[in-house]
Amino acid sequence: MSDAMRTLQARCGVTADGSFGPNTARAIAKHYDLSPERAAHLLGQAAHESGNFKLTQENLNYSEKALNAVFGRYFGDGKEDASKYARNPQKIADYVYMDKNRSSKGALGNIEDGDGWRFRGRGFLQCTGRTNYRAFASEMRLPDVMKDPDLVATDYAFESALWFFERNNLFKIADEGVNDEVITKITRRVNGGTHGLDDRLEKTKKIYSWLSS
Repeated sequence: MSDAMRTLQARCGVTADGSFGPNTARAIAKHYDLSPERAAHLLGQAAHESGNFKLTQENLNYSEKALNAVFGRYFGDGKEDASKYARNPQKIADYVYMDKNRSSKGALGNIEDGDGWRFRGRGFLQCTGRTNYRAFASEMRLPDVMKDPDLVATDYAFESALWFFERNNLFKIADEGVNDEVITKITRRVNGGTHGLDDRLEKTKKIYSWLSS
């Protein structure tokens, strides 16, 4: 488990051993005043996205092949040569995450040199881009985040996920219950598709069984 989980456990008053199980799930739900349904959906999605709460920072150490597969729209066909970016996470982020290289629909607010890397994905649900970091810092009253974005990967990994659910009205959907239809609906909002749906279904239902027993 990551140090972020230990930090979260300490905040919620349980043994900070870094392991995630029923006691930690219940403590989180109680500390943040979340219903079993809301906590199950949030924790289930966060567990999947973070590899069971182990990863709180985006891994951009892509090979040339992976770059063409994941970020194909930015490479080849008259665009950049992926081989020049392979295995260079900072260079990748400062290319694919900068607004000047994205459509207006995909803009992240990254306009200053280095913003792509500075505001890369962090937290249990991968907060990405200057615009999202600024909104998170402002709405959660955590101004230090803009000075030290790494805080989203350490102290506020869960808070950033909580903020994402609140900002995108996912808790309202979570209130509809814990079943395949609702989990799929939330997955589409979190992922933009249904990647990893089976794992999300399993994790969310398992956590809900802990919280509702």
